[in-house]
Amino acid sequence: MPETSAPRGPLARLIDIRPGEGQALAWSWAYIFSILAAYYVLRPIRDQMGVAGGIENLPWLFTATLVGMLALNLPFAYLVKRMPRARFVPITYRFFAANILAFALALYLAPPDWGIWIGRVFFVWLSIFNLFVVSIFWATIVDVFSNDQSKRLFGFIAAGATVGAITGSATTAILAKNVPTWGLMLCAVVLLEVAVFCMRGLASLSARLHAVPGSETVSDGQDRTIGGSVLAGVTRTLASPYLLNISLFLLLFSVTSTFLYFEQAGIAKRSFPDRGAQTAFFASVDLAVNVLTLGVQLFLTGRIVKRLGVGITLALLPAFSVLGFAALAVSPTIGVIVAFQVLRRAGNFAIARPIREVLFTVVPREDRYKAKSFIDTVVYRLGDQVGAWSFTGIQGLGLGSTGIAGAAVPLSVAWLLNSLWLGRAQDRRQAAMDEPAPDPAALRRDAP
Repeated sequence: MPETSAPRGPLARLIDIRPGEGQALAWSWAYIFSILAAYYVLRPIRDQMGVAGGIENLPWLFTATLVGMLALNLPFAYLVKRMPRARFVPITYRFFAANILAFALALYLAPPDWGIWIGRVFFVWLSIFNLFVVSIFWATIVDVFSNDQSKRLFGFIAAGATVGAITGSATTAILAKNVPTWGLMLCAVVLLEVAVFCMRGLASLSARLHAVPGSETVSDGQDRTIGGSVLAGVTRTLASPYLLNISLFLLLFSVTSTFLYFEQAGIAKRSFPDRGAQTAFFASVDLAVNVLTLGVQLFLTGRIVKRLGVGITLALLPAFSVLGFAALAVSPTIGVIVAFQVLRRAGNFAIARPIREVLFTVVPREDRYKAKSFIDTVVYRLGDQVGAWSFTGIQGLGLGSTGIAGAAVPLSVAWLLNSLWLGRAQDRRQAAMDEPAPDPAALRRDAP
């Protein structure tokens, strides 16, 4: 039923929902909840399989993931070129669901000695799956909501991801002892189908919410085929200073995150020799991150970007990273690493990630799916590789934790400047889009 302009309730006022936005917000929440719940049902299975395959092989699995990202972007770009959103998004999700069914069948039928190789393939596949399905979600959200709506609502929408992650993890933790691995995989398949259903419900409201920049307005609520080149994700990214700087933002985030991840692992290993204590430590960090993230997403993200603007809000995480890595260089202790990791990860999930998606509200639709997919998957995993090998190189020079943290400080400063540039560029693009189109009748009157 259509929504009315009745007085808004306390929740609507708290997160600044405007009349006509409630249904789309609910579909968006259910959509990202289903995706993240599916991933977090599968993530513990991946981690267990990755360890069983040998920790020393994990760098090679990350390399294979990057190759897989490159390979998958081309067929996805082909679907975007040939089909409307209402077809290529469900096809992509059901492709991944079919993959999950194949893994479940393999685990059910394969002899035990095949388990290691199935696990290695599954590790690579899930690393691809995670980035790809989440990138498609945000591309759809950017395609549906306007720039103004994105600043107010994307933080609250991202809270659905946090709740989905908690729910998926809890589901696997509760069922893992009594349900076989292949049975848990079937739960993920069901959740992906729920995501398809939610995506279609959301897409049906898109024409009502705003006219998509870079495409014709359609009155029936159905999007048109995007078209373009299969290689547009790469070529348009390389040709656009704006998209290149978004790539740089993600690359610097990924590199510094990898530095921090390895530093946390090393400090935890030195501080907690017992494996059980290490597991409890990591679980405590994850719990603190999720609780803090959810609170900020629900009630603060929209207000922060409204008060500070896109550029300064984006710059909060790199600015904090400058301070955090500097503190870590001076005092590489368990207390510093916990505080830094919790605040940084929560800041990314609650603020930087949803506001980064706002950057794509001012690009053409082709870039929202093709260039965004390339940036979110290939560039992100490239950052992982650069960070991992750079970390190894710095350690090889004998510089230790202080040298690694010190190297991350200038990277974070560059990231800070990049964020401010992106904020100004986004404002300029939005201002250009808001300018009224010339009146053809006035142009004819003014013609000589």
